[in-house]
Amino acid sequence: VQLAESGGGSVHTGGSLKLSCVVSGLPFADYCLGWFRQVPGMERELGAIAGIDSDSTTYADSVKGRFTISQDDAVNSLELQMTALKPEDTAMYYCAAQSKRYDYTGGYFLPCSEPYSHWGQGTQVTVSL
Repeated sequence: VQLAESGGGSVHTGGSLKLSCVVSGLPFADYCLGWFRQVPGMERELGAIAGIDSDSTTYADSVKGRFTISQDDAVNSLELQMTALKPEDTAMYYCAAQSKRYDYTGGYFLPCSEPYSHWGQGTQVTVSL
């Protein structure tokens, strides 16, 4: 399994970036996918800042309304469109995947949650004033 992020860079406050993550070696449709971030020297921000499970998306409050997560099943790519960027968005951004968990008693898939088992190497996003 490989996840490879790209698209990071340096922008000014209010700018936009689009991150991409190409996923190989796993059936895209059977996995929860998410974007996480970590500021150097600090603990990784708890929980995905943006997650996607089939057609359902979730966002952390800190990015809601500014970031959009999407997936392209045809090319096994996960994307994160980031707009209205702020200096506090500066971090290393990682994409991650976790196989969907199934509740056999209830007969349904559980909501996506950590821990995620597959991670990319990260791409740096820097937002300056």
